[in-house]
Amino acid sequence: MTSPTGIPVSVLDVVPVFEGGTATDALRATVALAPQVEQLGYRRYWVAEHHNTPSLATSAPGILVGQLAAATTTLRVGSGGVLLPNHAPLVVAEQFGTLEALHPGRIDLGLGRAPGTDPLTARALRRAPDRGEDDFSSQIEELSSYFAPGDPLTGIVAVPAADGRPDLWVLGSSPSSGRLAGALGLRYAFAHQINPQATESALERYRSAFRPSRQLDRPRTLIAALVTVAEDDGTAWEVASPYLLGKIRMRTVRRFEAFPSPHSTTRHSYSSAERSFLDDLVEPQLIGSPATVRRKLAELVRRTGADELMALTVVPDQEQRLRSFQLLAEVAADVRPGLGQEGVDDAVSVQL
Repeated sequence: MTSPTGIPVSVLDVVPVFEGGTATDALRATVALAPQVEQLGYRRYWVAEHHNTPSLATSAPGILVGQLAAATTTLRVGSGGVLLPNHAPLVVAEQFGTLEALHPGRIDLGLGRAPGTDPLTARALRRAPDRGEDDFSSQIEELSSYFAPGDPLTGIVAVPAADGRPDLWVLGSSPSSGRLAGALGLRYAFAHQINPQATESALERYRSAFRPSRQLDRPRTLIAALVTVAEDDGTAWEVASPYLLGKIRMRTVRRFEAFPSPHSTTRHSYSSAERSFLDDLVEPQLIGSPATVRRKLAELVRRTGADELMALTVVPDQEQRLRSFQLLAEVAADVRPGLGQEGVDDAVSVQL
């Protein structure tokens, strides 16, 4: 179990499909993993949304969230995130309102505005090509209004109208998303695994723009990062390598069928350009031994004041994946969460 004084840890799952496996295998592995990380004291478990992406079995996050909630008892489960411009806000409100009614106090609704797919598939999803930040903001406000019966904005309520509503989060990977989340008075989850150079500025922008709302009275932040923890740095790199090689292939292969297996990874000969790409990708992330990850996590929290860490751990072997989560829980117990904009420099206590 994680320490009550350590930074809370959570899981972001993109439900990866590896060579030799199927999307069905990946989905079943995800549902099996959720109660295991619940026992380790993890706070929440989110699943992403992707379409026409055979290597990621996350096309229907609402359905998967229901399965994860049914398989657990205390873990918060949700979307990381539902890509709102792909959907009618009322339908999303009805789906997650139903989940909240069935699993009260345990549902998170993270909202993003990226397409999560290629342009052709985005059109098939009826995604409007000219939707911008202003439209995303209005969609969030429309969705939120459906949880308030009798709201004069629409006069429409999402049925079932649960006693509570899902916790709403804005997801983003740029400072502009931080400003939007703050202006709406919502929780903010930043994708450090996508754009680590912007993490500090995005959280600063969020806190400076924050206005209290019916949802939230103070800023609340979460950082999602690529995390793999093993007994030593070399083993951690080895365990993470199939995903890292997959990231290289994503840059050159339009239709990416599956992440490479460990066997395929060991046979790959990296070019100097590929090694440089991996160094740039891995350096800001949390990959290594417990001591390495503890040091890097403490520094990340010191610089950002983050309240919570969400781990994206893409590992083909289920036992190694669970072991990484076990070690991360131990590491996180030694690192205090951020305290908001004030006191950031004093927010970390590392026990070496």
